[in-house]
Formats: sequence, C-alpha cells, structure tokens
Amino acid sequence: MCMNKRLLGMIESFLFIAGDEGLTLKQLTALTAEDEATVLQALQDLLDTYEEEIYRGITLKHYGGAYRLVTKAEFAEDIKRLLENPSPQTITKASLEVLAIIAYKQPVTRVEIDDLRGVKSEGPLHTLISRGFIMEKGRSEGTGRAILYGTTDLFLDRFGLKSIADLPPLKLEEDDEVESNDLFMTQFQEAFEIDNDGGGNDT
Repeated sequence: MCMNKRLLGMIESFLFIAGDEGLTLKQLTALTAEDEATVLQALQDLLDTYEEEIYRGITLKHYGGAYRLVTKAEFAEDIKRLLENPSPQTITKASLEVLAIIAYKQPVTRVEIDDLRGVKSEGPLHTLISRGFIMEKGRSEGTGRAILYGTTDLFLDRFGLKSIADLPPLKLEEDDEVESNDLFMTQFQEAFEIDNDGGGNDT
C-alpha cells in the first residue's frame, strides 16, 4: 500500500488534465519524479480506492499503453440521460472556436486544437461531444495514439451542409498575420450567422 497520499492526488490530477489521451507509465514517472515501482503501486492504490468506494463515479483503466480516468460502467444509463438531453444553452465562444477548428482541420487531435487556440480545449470538446456535433474518428499513428476528432452528421444537418466539402473556404488576409483561432472564429461565425453572446464559458 502506497502511504504517499500526495502522490496519489498528484497522479489523479495529472490523469484528469490528460483527459481522453491519458498518460503512460513513463510519462507519470517523469512527472512525479518517482521510480516505476512506486508509480505502479500508487496506480494500483488509486484503482483500489475507486473500486472500493462505490459512490465514486470514476475509475482507472489501462489500455493502449496509457492510464486513463473513465466513468464506471454502472453509471452508463445515468450518463446516457445526460447525453440524450444536452443543455439547451447557446453554444459558447470557446465551443464554437473548437468546432470551427475541427470542422476545417479534421481529423484532428486535442493537442493540435490546443496549439491552435493557445489554451486547453477539454471542456469545449466534452460539450461538443455531448451535443452530438463531434465524435471520435479513430487514433493517430504517433506516440500515445491520440484520439482524432471529427464532425458528425448532426453537425452537417445543424449547419445545412450536405458534406464537409460544402464548408465555405477560409480566406487568409493578404499579410497572413491573422491568428489562426481568430480566423476560424470570425469566418465560421459569419458563415453560419451564429449568435454566441449567451451560454456562459467553458474555456
């Protein structure tokens, strides 16, 4: 049993921030500055905690070479209700920005989206998935096999498109100095006349 509760909290925090892509044992050892045996024991203790405490809604899974925090199977029906009844609020600026990047760059990983936006995109990604606008489109060939995201048929229907080929072309400024995220945001919003003044902020 690992007695270092701070280490458990540290690993849990790292895995939460890593989201769907998870972290490998090698990455966790580097981040925690601990040896593999200590990290493996901490991971096992974390898993035991999730499984023993039945009120916890998440657990730890290891697949594809990475450790990930996932929701427990017994809450599948409860989660389904959430996904089938998404919030009616107006799409936020952050979600619109991520949706625009995915629409034009798909298939694209979360890291690539983060790089274009300059901020983390986990919140908007979850929002867009829950509303049915995007979905997983496979895995990248690189290290870690990152999730690739793309738009759905619902996205096409919502924006009156027959296919992604019908997206209006992006027009770069002559001096090519327009920031990528501003370009996506402005032209995407203008093309579909989206009102995103309301709806809060999901980063």
